[in-house]
Amino acid sequence: MKLNLITLAAVVVALAVYFRYAAELPWTPWRVVGFAIAAPAFALFVLARLELGSAFSARAKAGDALVTTGIYARVRNPIYVFGGLFIVGAIIWAQRPWLLLAFVVLIPLQMWRVRNEERVLEAKFGDAYRAYKAKTWF
Repeated sequence: MKLNLITLAAVVVALAVYFRYAAELPWTPWRVVGFAIAAPAFALFVLARLELGSAFSARAKAGDALVTTGIYARVRNPIYVFGGLFIVGAIIWAQRPWLLLAFVVLIPLQMWRVRNEERVLEAKFGDAYRAYKAKTWF
């Protein structure tokens, strides 16, 4: 848990430094749109990560309890959803639409990870996970 919070803090600091530099760039309509997508997506990404707590793992594994509260009450994979939205917002903000091609690789990779995680969670939590999955989006 401590390492995860340190990693999260490092990401927040890196983003703060980057946006400090970026604040000197002109605010075009595309930058405003990108920021409007990226900022709330990042906040929800951080919230989802914190809500997951010790159940977080870089590899597919089931923790001691199924997290079904907070953002997880509505979205099964908010870290993937909001992480992806943050990346899209950052790409739009940076005005580099060709970088959206990275999603050609990222989306199938994330879908593979989601399916793998779902198999692990279903094996551990059985009917409880299937009921949770039926009530939530992605």
